[in-house]
Amino acid sequence: MEFRLLGAVEVWAEGRPVSLGHARQRSVLAALLIDADQWVSPDQLLHRVWGDELPRRARETLYTYLSRLRGALEGHGPRITRRSGGYVLSPGDAEVDLHRFRELAERARATADPGAALAQWREALGLWRGEALSGLASPWLDGVRQVLDDERWAAFLDHNDAALAAGRHAESLPRLAGAVAERELDQRLAGQLMLALYRSGRAADALTHYERVRRRLAEELGTDPGPGLRDLYQRVLADAPGLQGGAPSAAAAVPRQLPTPPPVFVGRHRERDELGTGTAHGRPVVLHTVGGAGGVGKTWLALRWAHDNLARFPDGQLYADLRGFDPAAEPAEPHAVLRRFLEALGVDPDGMPGDADARTALYRSLVAGKRLLVLLDNARDADQVRPLLPGGQGCVAVITSRNRMDALVATHGARPVPLGMLPPDAARELLARHLGARRVDDEAQAVDALVEHCAGLPLALGIVAARAIAHPEFPLAVLAGELRPADERLDALETGDLSTSLRTVLRASWRPLSAPARDLLAALGSAPATPDISRAALAALAGRAAGPVRRVVAELEAAHLLQQHRPGRFRVHDLVRLYAAETAREAPGAAEAPRRLIDFYVQTAHVAWGVIDGGDAPFADRLAPPAPLPGCEPLRLSGVEAVMEWFGTEHDCLLAAQEAALDQGLPEHVVALAWSLLPFHWARHHLAEYLAAWRSAATAVERFPVRPVLRIVVDWRLGHASAVAGRYEEALAHLARARAAAEEAGDAAGLAHVHRTTGWVLDQQGDLDAALGHARQALGLYREVGHAVWLAMQQNAVGWLYTLLGRYEEAREQCEQALGVLDRDSHEAERATILDTLGLVAHRTGRLPDAVAHYRRSLDLVRGLGLAREEAETLDRLAETYRDLGRPEAAREAWEQALAIHLAQGRAGAAAETRRHLAEGGAAADVDA
Repeated sequence: MEFRLLGAVEVWAEGRPVSLGHARQRSVLAALLIDADQWVSPDQLLHRVWGDELPRRARETLYTYLSRLRGALEGHGPRITRRSGGYVLSPGDAEVDLHRFRELAERARATADPGAALAQWREALGLWRGEALSGLASPWLDGVRQVLDDERWAAFLDHNDAALAAGRHAESLPRLAGAVAERELDQRLAGQLMLALYRSGRAADALTHYERVRRRLAEELGTDPGPGLRDLYQRVLADAPGLQGGAPSAAAAVPRQLPTPPPVFVGRHRERDELGTGTAHGRPVVLHTVGGAGGVGKTWLALRWAHDNLARFPDGQLYADLRGFDPAAEPAEPHAVLRRFLEALGVDPDGMPGDADARTALYRSLVAGKRLLVLLDNARDADQVRPLLPGGQGCVAVITSRNRMDALVATHGARPVPLGMLPPDAARELLARHLGARRVDDEAQAVDALVEHCAGLPLALGIVAARAIAHPEFPLAVLAGELRPADERLDALETGDLSTSLRTVLRASWRPLSAPARDLLAALGSAPATPDISRAALAALAGRAAGPVRRVVAELEAAHLLQQHRPGRFRVHDLVRLYAAETAREAPGAAEAPRRLIDFYVQTAHVAWGVIDGGDAPFADRLAPPAPLPGCEPLRLSGVEAVMEWFGTEHDCLLAAQEAALDQGLPEHVVALAWSLLPFHWARHHLAEYLAAWRSAATAVERFPVRPVLRIVVDWRLGHASAVAGRYEEALAHLARARAAAEEAGDAAGLAHVHRTTGWVLDQQGDLDAALGHARQALGLYREVGHAVWLAMQQNAVGWLYTLLGRYEEAREQCEQALGVLDRDSHEAERATILDTLGLVAHRTGRLPDAVAHYRRSLDLVRGLGLAREEAETLDRLAETYRDLGRPEAAREAWEQALAIHLAQGRAGAAAETRRHLAEGGAAADVDA
């Protein structure tokens, strides 16, 4: 069977097309095929196929299409199965043209022989039958189609390189000329045509084409050719040796993470040429460090060069702001950045290795051999960037920092690119690009004054220009006149005192803002320094409705005081934030802004927690956060998938808010955030963050007077988090304190919860008798409290321990009573847990078919809930049951599924145990670690 996506979506079997139905049904197939062998949730499928325009009874329609597609594929090998809360299309031995195209492209890029590479490129491009996913339409499919078109274009360019390297310049000319007619400004393509013309004896035509491209770039984009094309022009002009053989210098693709390039950029030709040195494909990693004072334009230089040289990096670009010199926040933790890089490279968050060294190793394995750019902006020191440096060949890393990176020069062969102030001519040109040549020429004297006072600092020049653009009716002399009275500060600016200079320029930009904009910027200066901030959080910070805040945000963004680095999320430059913090001391209402922002995160996180955990969670009725200040409107989230996405997006901001709440003496807020983050940390296996959040909560309850229940909860959860981290002695100490606090408070429910967790920790240590003692105490207390769900779950916990102790009849009695208490239409997670225990009881008492039935019912429930950890543990036990039933193939399949989940969650111990079972069963584990 053959699946075709690179054209109309088709399936062929035994030389004949398979009927796939109408376009929407084919869209479902495409949505699964693009992520073949990976599960896709029903909500994702609905989004991919229909976007926001869902039909009536959308899920029923989707299930109908899936059923029809299953029928169409039946008997041919590939199959669509439901697994872990989603659907998986497993092609098996069938070929998917998209995956074959990517495989050939990867192989061709790794092939040293140009002739062999050329053959592979021709085969890869020959798979295309027209526009990818032709005839299908949805916002998601349109985006995928654009990505695939970019991949096809990158392959076409690499194919041209291979053809030129193989000496096929003459036959390449018609193809290159035709492509240039469509993409005349593509500098890599221009270089390929120039080289083919030169090698065909048409050097004059090559030079003419360069001039044509240079003029078009200047006219349409206001820029010059990049260093690669300029270098080729000079070599053709000089008839340089070596031009008759080989391919043009390596070039690139569309980035995925680079922020928008600076809209106006001048000068820096020497620095751009230095960055272009040594980036040829196949050479060892090239590392550049761009150093200079704050505000001198290091980031703009790096971004301008990166966007000019996209063709050198067809495998993508990674970007991170390391916040090395943020005056109001700690530098970015490199392994947190590494986690985001791995997600951008396609690693599922659930599959992230838990160990920091393992994440670094995985990162370097993924980028090895790729032509990739890594841009690390605003680095603090060499130690911060070392874990983020790629390994192998083909990659280029560019680091910007206010510090010289001498250590990287010594140890990694980094090439320093020092960046100074703009000379007066370039500063004047920068203002002319912003304001227009006529306005600058008409007010030359005022422009000279502005250039002098800004002293060549690009950030200062940009802010002054923003003021002038915002007020085109103002004479430039007015701006110069406002700057001129601040003699001391302008003198400091000329001497390079950056904090004074920026304060002067920022104050000049601050004055024309509207009162709401000034207030919001002041509020940002006084608020917790989060990595970025959403529009909803900005509204809470301002204490205003979202509509008016949108206009204020747009005003600040237009004045270059706020950056929207991705849709709906904003950043404040570190020095702008510092100035804003100074103004906040005198701004009315700014003192309440930090509390409103903390309230926003606390309240929204509590809403999100409620969607996941619901009303049966322990202490749920006693841990509602304090009422927010007026003007704080939390988000109203619904649906587990949306909630988990929100937690993932806001995670760093929530941790920053927790730290700020601790600093401001708000212990209930600190505990509330640790509590609300608990299900996210557990589900995403963020165990280090789980422990850290509860340690912050412990600091809060130790430092400030709080309600007794908070002391119970904090020691209880810190006990669990410590045990999960393998710190059992610490865990038991915390749980002992929690028991004492609950007893002192007369809190029967709290005491029951603590006994339950103590039993679990002792079970993990292997002390089953002591574990059973605590579990039975918890059971008695739950009977007193009268909460049916808690009682049922504790009966299961006792039943589990009875099972481990060989007291099977007592175990079964406890679990069956527990199952009878729970509503069949709800409490799915609880029923799954009890069924798992009943499966173990049945297995150990020789009722193997009953054990299989219990385990499979449990699996159906946990898969529907996306509980991967629980799924893996039940699969391990199901596999043992199949083994004892004499069904080795079924056992092997269950163990391999469990192993894949263990590895995805970074649970090395559980993975090793599952591998041991596979080996003992005579089956070799073939799941890739």
